[in-house]
Amino acid sequence: MGGFFTGRTLADLGRALRDGEQTAQDLVTRVLESADPELNAFVDLDPELAQENARLADKERARGVDLGPLHGIPVAVKDIIDVAGFRTGMGSAHFDGHLAEEDAACVRRLRDAGAVIVGKTGTQEFAFGATGDVSASGPVRNPHDRSRMAGGSSSGSAAAVAAGTVPLALGTDTGGSVRIPSAFCGVAGFKPAHGAVPADGVFPLSRSLDHVGVLAGSAADCLTAYRVLAAPSGDTGPAADEAARHGRAAWIEPPAADPEVVRTVRALFPDAPAEPLDFAGLREVFIAIEFSEAYDVHAERIADAPGLYLPATLGRLEESGRMPGWRLVRALRERDRYAREIAALLDRYDYLAMPTMPITAPEIGATENEFGPLTALLVSLTSPWNVLGLPALSVPAGTVGGLPVGAQLVTRRGAERILFDAAERLTA
Repeated sequence: MGGFFTGRTLADLGRALRDGEQTAQDLVTRVLESADPELNAFVDLDPELAQENARLADKERARGVDLGPLHGIPVAVKDIIDVAGFRTGMGSAHFDGHLAEEDAACVRRLRDAGAVIVGKTGTQEFAFGATGDVSASGPVRNPHDRSRMAGGSSSGSAAAVAAGTVPLALGTDTGGSVRIPSAFCGVAGFKPAHGAVPADGVFPLSRSLDHVGVLAGSAADCLTAYRVLAAPSGDTGPAADEAARHGRAAWIEPPAADPEVVRTVRALFPDAPAEPLDFAGLREVFIAIEFSEAYDVHAERIADAPGLYLPATLGRLEESGRMPGWRLVRALRERDRYAREIAALLDRYDYLAMPTMPITAPEIGATENEFGPLTALLVSLTSPWNVLGLPALSVPAGTVGGLPVGAQLVTRRGAERILFDAAERLTA
């Protein structure tokens, strides 16, 4: 399964570029050679445009310009994020052939840092789903088992990183859409605090829940990318103090999960005391906000051209349109209460730990699992942190039945470094 970039850190690649062992054009050639059509990770891979971007990075280096750790590094971008010159299709027939004229703000920051945008990766239609197999471009397949889903909605980004086709990819996360596919595909995925990375030029799903995030082979590489992307100074918050570095973690027990997944992740946090979390209440808040805001984005499109949606997406949007206004009003009030409760919990602990996913990757096309309907199950452990806008990191935590399992770490805004320090200890 491993490709050229498997096990190659951004630091390793940067050294090779600085020492002249490789060029950005070499790296792009590796991407183009290793992209496997069967995985369906990419929906727009333009060799000419990618090599043109790489030549620019090589010319800058030849002039003695070093723009930092992403200079000359190939990066893939989820197909709801605009990249000038590439198509942005949103995984939907509604935007078939749509060509982006400008870069999204997050893409501009990558380009300013010298990154080489190589292509667009597959997404669930309009990013409205967690499986990664409902898209006009077809399902993205999991590199560990091609009969299984990659997870969504940043499915192509996770599959491309897991297959070693690219070392870094951008995704978005409204209810877990960076962390879900990261866990299923065995890579690292970071959802920053809400608003830490600008969402201008990203097609919205639910504006108050949407986050731009990163996927890479390791948490350390996610941190490198986040420092480039974070607005406006690249500040990742205060360094963790010595107590935090030794890790006061609280364990959050999943409400419904495969016992083997829970056992595998819990073994990484044997001394963490268990703390309760009202998952059911937070889910109600999440659904009320996401459905209301998603319908606002799509109301006219549903009225004018409902037949262009895939049936599963249209069904969820029609359900969203039936959300009563009082539910949203109540959800916003409840969100404030939950924010206070979690802030008090994070006054006692440095971070919270739990599985990222309650199960391993299901087969493509599945809609149910022994632990419940997939749509609800897959966002059950990730969506609370979108509701609260907190930074959350998923890192590989082993395997169950030969399939990857992820550990999710959550902390308060401004303490992001705590997550990366903890991840470094877990993977040491």
